[in-house]
Amino acid sequence: MEHLDDLRWRKSSFSGNGGDCVEVGTGLPGKVAIRDTKRHEDEMHVVKTATFAALLADIKAGKLDI
Repeated sequence: MEHLDDLRWRKSSFSGNGGDCVEVGTGLPGKVAIRDTKRHEDEMHVVKTATFAALLADIKAGKLDI
């Protein structure tokens, strides 16, 4: 069982402008947790670190319409 209470959260570097932002939780071996900065009570998404890295690469490359 994963210990989600032990996650260390950090906010996106693009936060602070009033937009929709995310926080990334680290501390799970081989996984990353993702949640909405303004809605901590909602469920978080936990994905493999490689999956998250691929998502970031696609965002940086402009492959996603976000």
